[in-house]
Amino acid sequence: MVSGPAFAQNVRITGAGASFPFPLYSAWFQKYSQVTRNVRIDYQSTGSGAGVQQFIQRLVDFAGSDSAISDEQISQVNGGVVVLPLTAGKIVLAYNLPGVAELKLPREVYPLIFTGEVTRWNDPRIVAANPGVTLPDQTITVVRRSDSSGTTFVFTKHLSEISASFKEKLGSGTTVQWPSLPNFVGAPRNDGITATVMQTPGSIGYIEYGFAKLSNTPFALLENKSGNFVKASRETGQAALASADFSGDDLRIWIPDPAGADAYPISTFTWLLFFKNHGNAEIQSALRDFVKWAATDGQQLAEELGYIPLPKVAADRVIEESAKIQ
Repeated sequence: MVSGPAFAQNVRITGAGASFPFPLYSAWFQKYSQVTRNVRIDYQSTGSGAGVQQFIQRLVDFAGSDSAISDEQISQVNGGVVVLPLTAGKIVLAYNLPGVAELKLPREVYPLIFTGEVTRWNDPRIVAANPGVTLPDQTITVVRRSDSSGTTFVFTKHLSEISASFKEKLGSGTTVQWPSLPNFVGAPRNDGITATVMQTPGSIGYIEYGFAKLSNTPFALLENKSGNFVKASRETGQAALASADFSGDDLRIWIPDPAGADAYPISTFTWLLFFKNHGNAEIQSALRDFVKWAATDGQQLAEELGYIPLPKVAADRVIEESAKIQ
């Protein structure tokens, strides 16, 4: 095993935030502690909103956020912020329909499920997209996030981009005013939505791809901007990231409706937030080293767990920007 740098004394680092990348972060921090003596990184999956607030209050050494961090929030951080995308992922629509092995959801339809306008599985528009599939005459139970969530931010940003009705009725944000309808139920974090969908026949919910993969939960093929029904995979995620522009100074880069025939439509970077001026030299040094490791060796773990490996241009920029963690 290749050893990382050794630190003279035990360095304990704490972080909190996004649940979207939690399976990967858990694996990363465990592996990094094995190759770097005397460094332990603990991360709590609290949701992006809670993580950013803890970061602003300086209750943690770093935070994870799928919604990055706003200019207004940055202004509240004592010590400045370094915003780095260390991985990317896909949001899938996990569903529970016994006997339906493959489900296609048209671009005009899936936003309307989440506005409450499409309420039954045998809606003619869903039936037309799935010839030969028997869809039940059953109410769609919509499972949405109950907490402040970067996954919700990315998901609603995408739906607002492709649906005028969704944009007008709900808009986008880490929290939105979901319809007060009996077929809408809330659950916290990605793992909460995954568990609720698995336990509720006739349900659908939005989760990070890795959670669906780990739990063997079916998820829908979504119609992309090019009109193709695309399944979430490493290749379709990479096709989506190909349209990202890394030429600017800001690494808060969004791809709300990626172009490309093979691009999976709901793909996103997720970010780690660090202090420019932390105040503890050993923690700063360990975090800089961790970023370099995660952007290089750690990308193999990202791929194994269903996340999208960073393009080389992104990894190079991340390593360059990590020098600002002081």
